[in-house]
Amino acid sequence: MKHAVQVTILGQQYTVKSAASPEEVQRVADFVNCQVAEVAASKSVDTLNSAILTLMNIGGAYLRLQDTVAERQQVEGRLQELLQRLEQACPDEGHS
Repeated sequence: MKHAVQVTILGQQYTVKSAASPEEVQRVADFVNCQVAEVAASKSVDTLNSAILTLMNIGGAYLRLQDTVAERQQVEGRLQELLQRLEQACPDEGHS
């Protein structure tokens, strides 16, 4: 079920409809506001440019996380493969 949640981002009120809990939606809005504040504090840019730079930062972090997840999935797949080989090589070991 989708909830309608009022949030404020960059001083603007938005109604967000989401299947996430209202607390989660607010958490995301708070995160975005913090990220924008960090960008605005480090550079003298207008609101639109702050928002764009913030999106770039968040997008970069998201893509790095995706890469990390993909790498871990590859490692997990390789470990499963090695475990199967070990079990085939020593079928009765450890199963007394």
